[in-house]
Amino acid sequence: MKLYRIIFPVTDIELAVTFYSNILKLPGERVSPGRHYFDLGGTILAIYDPAADGDELNGGWKFHENQYIYIAVKNLDQTHQEIKNSDCRYVDGKIQIMPWGERLFYCNCPFGNPICFVDQSTIFMGKEKG
Repeated sequence: MKLYRIIFPVTDIELAVTFYSNILKLPGERVSPGRHYFDLGGTILAIYDPAADGDELNGGWKFHENQYIYIAVKNLDQTHQEIKNSDCRYVDGKIQIMPWGERLFYCNCPFGNPICFVDQSTIFMGKEKG
């Protein structure tokens, strides 16, 4: 099995594409009027604006406040500074090192989606079962 796509809901596809293209350093690909895909190492981050795609909102949908999507980056310090300079709704004031060794920070994108950026050299995938 393989996780191949995650969808982030947004309310303005153009603003979302600009934000994510700048932060991820990727142009991505528009696949429909309301969907734009970013290939993050084989897993697609799909930015989805239901209204732009002509879909019903049905009351909208959101992630739980603690339901973070984790994105590994090469330069965590640079990403943290760029996020602090962006229009994110929330950004951790400083980078943390977790008890399991990951170096990371949390934020909420301009659309409220919870994201955790992790230094790719510190990714923890769980202990090997022996």
